[in-house]
Amino acid sequence: MFNAQYFRTFITLVETGSFTHTARRLDMTQPGVSQHIRKLEKYLGKPLLNRHGRRFTLTEAGRRAYDYAVRLFAEHEHFRHSLDNESLHSGECRVASPGSVGLMFYPFLLGYQQMYPGLTINYSFAFNHEIVQDVLAGRHDLGVVTEVVKHPDLHYEPWHQEPLCLVVPADFTGTTLQELMALGFMNYSDGLNNAGQLLRANFVGEFRSMSHFPRQGFTNEVAMVLDAVARGLGFTVVSRLVLETSPWQRQVKALTLPNQVYESLYIVTQAGSELPRRYQQLLDDFRDERRNTLYGLVEEPGFDT
Repeated sequence: MFNAQYFRTFITLVETGSFTHTARRLDMTQPGVSQHIRKLEKYLGKPLLNRHGRRFTLTEAGRRAYDYAVRLFAEHEHFRHSLDNESLHSGECRVASPGSVGLMFYPFLLGYQQMYPGLTINYSFAFNHEIVQDVLAGRHDLGVVTEVVKHPDLHYEPWHQEPLCLVVPADFTGTTLQELMALGFMNYSDGLNNAGQLLRANFVGEFRSMSHFPRQGFTNEVAMVLDAVARGLGFTVVSRLVLETSPWQRQVKALTLPNQVYESLYIVTQAGSELPRRYQQLLDDFRDERRNTLYGLVEEPGFDT
């Protein structure tokens, strides 16, 4: 019969190298320690120790049993802490977001995990509709999305606004809508929507529709669209998160425009669910860091819902 205490005694014995020290540490008698080891050997059906008088060495089965026992108790402690919804820095975080957000949010979470080893980060990059379905199915506790899809079992909360950037090749010298149209548009999953919003706000009276712009290509991976722009194949509109994390940011540039437009980010969870506090801490810390980066001491624009 499985008995976790036998494994605990065995771990302590291996780490102290002494039956006497093990008995003292666990407040047991030496015969009690020996009995635990014998019962564990009987349970596993293998000898764990090569005994040499008062000394011992581990058998191959003993080495494997020790490694297993260490993992077992580590996982147990992690599971125990994960049940504490009040803990800010321990437990599992299951999060999903589009690539445009995850390019910076996921590295931020990994840094968080380095600071707080009690955290485990499970992160998925997905499209908005996939995130919604995964949250509904319970595969993720929390999703970050760029659009709201109404559903009675989902709860949405405005979280953050990220500036949109009109990105052109570094050697592009044009400034007019006609010159952008001549360059052509590089599209991605949210590209047409983002470009339409930004161009409509900055070319009032000129911009009609993205249908007038030649399509120079499409990729479903937003991180790769700037590769095409860097090669001079067209322009695009992405969030500043994408531009700041792109390996091609030196080969492209963001045009200065008079009117700033923002991509709105929303947190989606199951309706009626109460997330552990660690999630709110992560979200607040990342949003505060982005605000400081983007706006410094300048007041951030209001959230447009």
